[in-house]
Amino acid sequence: MSDYSPPVEDIVFVLRHIADLESLMELDGFSQLPMDEVEGILEEAGRFMVAEVLPTDRVGDTTGAKLQADSSVAMPDGFDKAYKELVKAGWGSITFDAEWGGGGLPGTLGMAISEMLTATNMAFSLCPLLTHGAINAIEAHGSEEQKSFWLPNLVSGKWSGTMNLTEPNAGSDVGALTAKAKPEADGTYKITGQKIFITYGEHELAENIIHLVLARVEGAPPGTKGISLFIVPKFLVNADGTLGEKNAVTCLSLEEKMGIHASPTCVMEYGNSDGGATGYLIGEENQGMAQMFTMMNSARLGVGNSGIAISERVYQKSLNYAKERLQGRRPETQKGDQSPIIEHPDVKRNLLYIKSQLEAMRCLVYYNSALVDLTRFGKTQEDRTSADERAGILTPLSKAWSTDVANEIASVGIQIHGGAGYIEETGIAQHYRDIRIAAIYEGTNGIQAADLVARKLPIRNGEAMEELLLEIEKDVKENKLDDLSEPINDALSATRASNKYLLECFSELKIDAALSGATPYLELLSKLVAGWLMAKSAEIARTENYPKEFAEEKSATAEFFCKQILPTATALAPAIMAGDEILNAGINV
Repeated sequence: MSDYSPPVEDIVFVLRHIADLESLMELDGFSQLPMDEVEGILEEAGRFMVAEVLPTDRVGDTTGAKLQADSSVAMPDGFDKAYKELVKAGWGSITFDAEWGGGGLPGTLGMAISEMLTATNMAFSLCPLLTHGAINAIEAHGSEEQKSFWLPNLVSGKWSGTMNLTEPNAGSDVGALTAKAKPEADGTYKITGQKIFITYGEHELAENIIHLVLARVEGAPPGTKGISLFIVPKFLVNADGTLGEKNAVTCLSLEEKMGIHASPTCVMEYGNSDGGATGYLIGEENQGMAQMFTMMNSARLGVGNSGIAISERVYQKSLNYAKERLQGRRPETQKGDQSPIIEHPDVKRNLLYIKSQLEAMRCLVYYNSALVDLTRFGKTQEDRTSADERAGILTPLSKAWSTDVANEIASVGIQIHGGAGYIEETGIAQHYRDIRIAAIYEGTNGIQAADLVARKLPIRNGEAMEELLLEIEKDVKENKLDDLSEPINDALSATRASNKYLLECFSELKIDAALSGATPYLELLSKLVAGWLMAKSAEIARTENYPKEFAEEKSATAEFFCKQILPTATALAPAIMAGDEILNAGINV
């Protein structure tokens, strides 16, 4: 029996009522499907993931990716078949433009499919995740010739894509990179340098790997202003689309990691004794950082989605274990008998702690994804601009809060399993090890918090943020959210006070004081938005004629979140406004 059942009912509920998928599919630019067909698509996607991908999860963890003597990478048993079936079924291409062979459906629907893919094997899912980011970058910034040449095979999955930013001495400080690009007479560039932590930098699941590489052209300005973005394929591609000779791209080693063992994390060398690797400039020189952010923002939302996926997996596994595991006895239990641990209040509390935050994450990330779709295809420029501002605010929340919470949830899942949870045989420990990287990926969560405070909060001097808070306030009043309104209103007050303080810090150039409160501020805002969306979910489930049991569960998870989790965020306001003095006193530099 599978330990994962795709949560299609809840996914469809969130897509319909929080992401408003029906309205998205009415926009020009998207294929239009009725919601009953969407539900059928999701059910079929879920069956596929369980049948084809889930069986690779455990073997991938125990076997891992292996570097061979010829610098190729051998993947665990079953990965090649699963990847070929994924490409054949077209699940990776469903949201891309029909011009390049995609299905033309909203990215929000793709987020739901990606959740199920990641839940069945996170390490496997990272290959299509990075490919999607490469597609988005080329589609947004490439020339028409580059789009028509590279995108069809990337969209189909015949080729995969990567993102190459990090170097040994330039981690999150991308402006310090040293990779070089030398222009050639034929318009190409010769790329030389080393990149580290490159996910799926080498493998043989796809016929070709299209690396997007940041490098500095000779004579370019220092820092991020002098960075350019290049397409550097593993195999050069002939004019007719056939594969040519291998490019000067080599995987030097694979990292031995805490988790996601089957995802090859590569040290990549560009160039060899014969010269540099052939690369093709995207757009203009020195525009690479802005172009790469297109890819990074796509990946950040995808990484936040992994928090949902692994949390769902942990919840289902923990719930099943708690129903089966007999230990201790309730007062009404006959002497000599034992009770399932799910009957004990603390276990129930742990399970509801997981479930409520899992549902909250799904609401937040799907809502965020819908805003990204509106940014591209909103009916008016005003709609697109408004959606872009709010998506910018929510993306750090989706990425950082969802992955921080997923780490906590994985730990609580182990706790529910007790001693058995600490043993690899039960499988719960793998989820704990796998999800830990997500808080580090695509800019650590501290960087997400700094971005939120330094770049997103000051949009229009805080007006974009205030518009979000006003919408929350309006919903609380109009929907009559009963006793859930008080904790939401308390969080609103704490957020507004924090906004005032942080904006004043920036106006007075007290940058360190503002950044010192960035992480607790991100947690406060995340829980406020999540609490709002959970309360909306409960109200909708009560008023839209959903089955009684479903509506009662939505009410229970919303109440737990708003009454037991949201107040912990409201209490963070003093920490947000504490300034940097205590940090300077406590840590000597």
